[in-house]
Amino acid sequence: MRLAMREAVRSFNRAPVLSILSVTTIAFALFVVGLVVLIGLNVKAALENVGERVEIVLYLRRGTPLEAATMAMQDILAFPEVADVSYVSEEEALARAREELREFQDVFADLAQNPLPASLEVTLKPQFRDAPHVEAVAERLRGFRFAEDVRFGRDWIAKLDRLRSIAAAMSVLISAAFAAASIIIIGTTIRLTVLQRSREIAIMRFVGATDGFIRAPFLLEGALKGALGGALALGLSYGAFAIVNHFVFRGRFFTPVETLTFVAAGTLLGLFASAVSVGRHLKAI
Repeated sequence: MRLAMREAVRSFNRAPVLSILSVTTIAFALFVVGLVVLIGLNVKAALENVGERVEIVLYLRRGTPLEAATMAMQDILAFPEVADVSYVSEEEALARAREELREFQDVFADLAQNPLPASLEVTLKPQFRDAPHVEAVAERLRGFRFAEDVRFGRDWIAKLDRLRSIAAAMSVLISAAFAAASIIIIGTTIRLTVLQRSREIAIMRFVGATDGFIRAPFLLEGALKGALGGALALGLSYGAFAIVNHFVFRGRFFTPVETLTFVAAGTLLGLFASAVSVGRHLKAI
């Protein structure tokens, strides 16, 4: 292993221009993948923020005692999907309406009686904010004897679910496409190195070196180039993120774990591409 590592490092010294070109090419290929993943993560975060507004409102019949509403809140909090329940009195509902609908102040001023009912506002846990779970909870809420109406924006939640599915599918497909392109690019750059040393490989084969012994330096070289390319791509991604974050909108960058995963992915891509390139060349000689 030590010999293979030494040979992999020597390869950089033998052809520094080709090595720099290889790392740079890998970096730009992974940079595109990084941008796609970053966009996907920020879209997901934006959809999660929108999803936090998903709530179910149970409107109470007039005359429902506060004690009954309090007991109902305890029952609703026991639902596995429910994160929180809050009681909104008739007076609070009217105050909200006056605050949010300022253009109807004259109408509110002429009211002889408050027309708005009291309600229970139910928020769900993040993993239950999709259409099937929301509808299931709403159906259970309708079973309360003092329930006048239950509202939760069925069409809006269905559209949110579709957006989540589309964003996830697009992120996976685009990332997979550019990852495949990265493998081809990395394989091509390693192939150039293999061809440059084809005479040396033939001699090693002639003196009895095993395929594993011949492969090891190239595999380490591919992994090293993938790691360096991944680190450089990460720097480029952060530069692009900083510009967008400053001038366009505030988003999120990779977490430390995601950063390590990205560099590790570059290393694995380099290793895989090297294995494919060297394997083909060894079969040809």
